[in-house]
Amino acid sequence: MKLNDLRDNPGSRQSRVRVGRGIGSGLGKTAGRGQKGQKSREGVSIKGFEGGQMPLHMRLPKRGFNNPFAKDYAEVNLGAIQKAVDAGTLDGNATIDHAALKAAGLARGGADGVRLLGKGSLSAKLSFVVAGVSKGAREAVEQAGGSIEVPTVVPASEKAAAKKNSKRDAAKAARA
Repeated sequence: MKLNDLRDNPGSRQSRVRVGRGIGSGLGKTAGRGQKGQKSREGVSIKGFEGGQMPLHMRLPKRGFNNPFAKDYAEVNLGAIQKAVDAGTLDGNATIDHAALKAAGLARGGADGVRLLGKGSLSAKLSFVVAGVSKGAREAVEQAGGSIEVPTVVPASEKAAAKKNSKRDAAKAARA
């Protein structure tokens, strides 16, 4: 076997069939779709149709609930953080936040930030800035001599109300 003898298996690479390109192609005019009817046209929505009978996907009961207001936190356990500090992938002297945990490969996802959980043990004195923390995790961090800061998030509705009120107050002050 030589490098110049290497070939794909016969028939493994086929070019796409270009339909509707004239009578000589063998797939011109109706382009292999036959004639007439819904299935010969584009955008067929007949797959779930059962001849007027109630379709299976509508007969089955609905289950569960997806909360549209649920927060998406990246959950990180204290044991994993201690392991990363010991391995040197996480700097124990700096403040540990979402970006630092993501860089160390501990926090995946978490559009709304990181939530600390208390599984495992923590011996290093660390300072955290996270979106949420469990009761056990807070106790473990404070017992090790560290600190946790959870910034308060102001809802958008309150921000808008405060902005509206400040504009009104400014207008009153300008008139007075």
